[in-house]
Amino acid sequence: MDNRINEIRRTIRALRVSMREAEAIMHEQVNRNEDCSFVAQEVIKMRSVMSQLVKERTALGDQEPIVVNSFFIPRRRPTRKPAAAHFATAESVFRPRLVARV
Repeated sequence: MDNRINEIRRTIRALRVSMREAEAIMHEQVNRNEDCSFVAQEVIKMRSVMSQLVKERTALGDQEPIVVNSFFIPRRRPTRKPAAAHFATAESVFRPRLVARV
């Protein structure tokens, strides 16, 4: 029985990595306004398989968490935040303006 638990844990670990990769591909397709229905269907299938594996693992008595290292690598640089000096403050909005009279 212990061997079956190890097989299930290995399968779950591999399935999680595959799901993350598929989700990353899906997000890239969405960002490019491409059709991502095929990849989305595959992710749903992977989730159903994952659910069955988790149920089987729980039935066998395994409660230990399965840790997967993240492979996430940011593909874009974060957007630059404008400097705080550009924001309007109460003093700059409500200060009296000097207007030349003609």
